[in-house]
Amino acid sequence: MTTADKLQGIITAAEEGKAELIETIDIQEKTHLADYFVLCSGNSDVHIRAISDRIQDALGDTGIKSKRIEGYTQAVWILLDYGDVVVHIMREEERERYKLEELWKSTPKLEQKRSEEEAG
Repeated sequence: MTTADKLQGIITAAEEGKAELIETIDIQEKTHLADYFVLCSGNSDVHIRAISDRIQDALGDTGIKSKRIEGYTQAVWILLDYGDVVVHIMREEERERYKLEELWKSTPKLEQKRSEEEAG
């Protein structure tokens, strides 16, 4: 699976999980941590875990497992590390507090591809 395929699978799963404010940040030129960060928000611990589960299930169905999962128990900020793509699922309050988008603001943001049914 290519990085682009993995990224699209994550975004699609997050959309299906009703994640809010999905944003993809290209960090390839800024760090060796990963190629992309995907940020999204959930409105409760149950919602945040459900988004995380949906992403893990979708990628797991293709044989891709996260290398590390952080924050699942507390479900205030869950981090899923897929190597080249790191997913941050956060409560809106945490997202506002840490402002990862601001931290990486000099990096390009990718346009989100919409599914055919959403676009049509």
